[in-house]
Amino acid sequence: MLSNASWHPPATSGEPSFTERCVGEQYSERMNAETREQRVAEVWADETIDDEHRIDRIRDLVGAAPHPAIGAFELGGAFDSAGHEAEADIHYTAATVAGLDAFDSDRAAQMIVQHASTLRNLGRIDEAIALLREAGEHPSTGAAPKVFLALALHSAGRRDEALRIAIEAVEPTLPRYNRSVSAYAKPSPSSERSATKASR
Repeated sequence: MLSNASWHPPATSGEPSFTERCVGEQYSERMNAETREQRVAEVWADETIDDEHRIDRIRDLVGAAPHPAIGAFELGGAFDSAGHEAEADIHYTAATVAGLDAFDSDRAAQMIVQHASTLRNLGRIDEAIALLREAGEHPSTGAAPKVFLALALHSAGRRDEALRIAIEAVEPTLPRYNRSVSAYAKPSPSSERSATKASR
């Protein structure tokens, strides 16, 4: 086993690859939080790589994450972006179990939206709705939880409720007509009766 002090990245004739930089920094203990955030940002900003390559690069950075939940969240996001919903669900769930909400509230808020979207795409719509209903307001996500809740409700066939939630999401952003829009968003007696029947 190589110790941190004795490990050195292999010499190359040109510039080191992304993976060599990440591994070298990790083992030489020079990958601080700021450097790692920069590496993650580089991966997402690189438009020359495909989804599978992006997953590999994020995986290279997981070991240097400041907390296991961070690494799981980021890897879940990479799988999610690539359309690998089942794998994304596994890593999002792992991030939740590892306590992401206690370690990083910004990422935890983002993960609720991302995980719920993944669950909806997997056909687990009721789980997506429940997750989004529990989402609190957070500056990291703004109105996104309500928007994705509206999408999940629409997928569940609850179109009147979906429209109401979508209106509630957009109303605060309007420069005027807020009172009228808020009134339109209120459920009518007929829609409440329909919702009651549907829940029986």
